Amino acid sequence: MWLWALLPVLLAVGGMAGFWAVFAMAVANGSVNITEAFPYISTCGAYPPQSCLFGQVLNLGAFLGVMICYLKYQQVRDYGCQSRLNVAGLVMGLFCALGVSIVGNFQQYNQVETHLFGAFLAFVVGIVYFWIQTILTERVKPRHGGPWIGPLRFSLTICGSVFLIASTLIRVEYQTISYIPAVVTPLHRLLGETTTQGVMKFWTRMCTG
Repeated sequence: MWLWALLPVLLAVGGMAGFWAVFAMAVANGSVNITEAFPYISTCGAYPPQSCLFGQVLNLGAFLGVMICYLKYQQVRDYGCQSRLNVAGLVMGLFCALGVSIVGNFQQYNQVETHLFGAFLAFVVGIVYFWIQTILTERVKPRHGGPWIGPLRFSLTICGSVFLIASTLIRVEYQTISYIPAVVTPLHRLLGETTTQGVMKFWTRMCTG
C-alpha cells in the first residue's frame, strides 16, 4: 500500500516539528540561554515541562522507526534477497529505535550515562543501519525510485557519517578546552606563581623527579 511510503515523511516532519517546539519552550521559560551558547536538543529537553514533550516525541519517533525498519526488511525480502545483511539491517534499525526511546525517557540531567548509551544506539548504530541499507540498495534488483536512489542514499549516508564524526570531535575538543582551566587554576594556587610559571615548574618537577 502506497500510504506506507508516507511513514518516513511523517517521521521527519513530526520529529522536526517536535524538536522545534521543545526548543521554543526551553527558550521561552528560560531553561536555556541562547546568548551564551546554542544548546543541544537534549539540553533543552532535560527540564520540565518540555521534557514531557521531548520524551513523547522521541517515543513516537521510535515507534515509527520500528515500523519503517520492518517494512524495509520485508520489502527487501519480497525482492528475493534472503541475505543475512538484510537481517542485520533489521536488528540495527531496532537497536537504533530503542536508543531513541532511551534518549527521550532518560533525560540528560537525570540519568546521563543511560542517556549517552541511548544516544550511541541512536546515532552510531543508526549510521551503521544507513550504510547497510545503502549496500542493499545496490544489491537488490528490481528496486523502486530509479537509478538515482543509490547515489542519493550513498551521499546522505556519507553526510550523516561526516556530521557525526565532526560533532563528536568538536564536543571532545570543547570539553578538553573547558578542562584546562580546572587543572591550571589549582596548580597556580598551589605553587603561588603566575599560571605560566607554575605550569612550567610543575612539569619540570614531574620530568626531573
